Amino acid sequence: MTAAEPFDPEIECMAPEARRELQEQRLHHLVDRLLQTANLQGDRLREIGVTRGTDVSLDEIHLLPTISKQDLWDHYPFGLQLAPREEIVCVHGSSGTGGRPTLIPYTARDVEIWAEVMARALRGAGATRNSIVHNAYGYGLFTGGLGVHHGGLKLGATVIPMSGGMTERQVRLINDLRPDVLCCTPSYALRLADDLEETGIEVGVFGAEPWTEEMRQEIERRLGIRALDIYGLSEVIGPGVACESLDSEGLLNIAEDHFFPETVDGELVFTTLTKTGMPLLRYRTGDVATLHEPAGRRTLRRMSKLKGRKDDMLVIRGVNVFPTEIEAVVLDLANSPHYLIVEDRRTTTAQLHVAVESTQDIAGALQVRLKERLGVTCRVHVLEPGKLPRTEQGKAQRLARWSQGQAPIDGLT
Repeated sequence: MTAAEPFDPEIECMAPEARRELQEQRLHHLVDRLLQTANLQGDRLREIGVTRGTDVSLDEIHLLPTISKQDLWDHYPFGLQLAPREEIVCVHGSSGTGGRPTLIPYTARDVEIWAEVMARALRGAGATRNSIVHNAYGYGLFTGGLGVHHGGLKLGATVIPMSGGMTERQVRLINDLRPDVLCCTPSYALRLADDLEETGIEVGVFGAEPWTEEMRQEIERRLGIRALDIYGLSEVIGPGVACESLDSEGLLNIAEDHFFPETVDGELVFTTLTKTGMPLLRYRTGDVATLHEPAGRRTLRRMSKLKGRKDDMLVIRGVNVFPTEIEAVVLDLANSPHYLIVEDRRTTTAQLHVAVESTQDIAGALQVRLKERLGVTCRVHVLEPGKLPRTEQGKAQRLARWSQGQAPIDGLT
């Protein structure tokens, strides 16, 4: 596939100086809205002496207070909502951790923005009005399925709303309908590859979990497609916050006219410049990535693939380890996408177990490579193919924490 034309050239190819002026205008409007309410974010702005939107600028945005997921939990369900109840048209969110869900109210304008940025993402990946988009992201509170759906309709493509699971039916429809675009998690793309042969699919748009360059190569090899990364989270809008295009050189174009990006100590921070239901000023995402300058025709800033999440980072005997670093070694040496990392904290000295499926005796070599990459010793367990659970609903389980009781999988001691 060749480099795709932008969906909205006026915005995606705007002069950076003009975009920055637009961003600042939208920031002023956002701050004014927050100050007009008794919302937590407005209170925090008043506490530092901000009285109107023009008191702040993009150059000074780093001085403003941040908002966190804990704040969303503390004000559950809709304590940070700004739009009137009658303007809310839908709610999305995630299950959260420890039983604490995160719910995000959307106005009709928010849904329009979501459709727009997702249409940009699909167009950048090479989709057109003539495309058939096989959408295997889950539908429901999770934003993945409906995000792709809204964007595909906005683009004018034909969307197959498969949702997750039912792998046999997924394979049947891919073979029958011959889509040229596949959308799902990278883990599920590899699950589909187990049962698919030549498909006619040209490109895949994969996200909802961190994945490595090594996994990209594995997907492209097994499915014979171009594999692109997409990023988003419900608190900001859903998928479409950023996405690779065919010419973005392995980085993701950020829809920064709507979502102003920063990094704080490596963590992505976004300000939703145009959302109306529940806008967030400097939301700390928990995702670890880097920001980069534009490249190619699009003048949008870019971000790297996620290195991981701050809450997934493991500290093993004083060494910081991201699961994606382990994945890179496993895919390179074992050539297997089926693995599980187990953080063993049954004693005061943490241990790392890495279980991987393989028909070869690679335990010793894998242990050496992991020690070289991570700086810590891992206990490697090589299992027969089929011993680890397969993903049928999208995200594969890559990490388990073991503090007491039975091991997460058989064979660990």
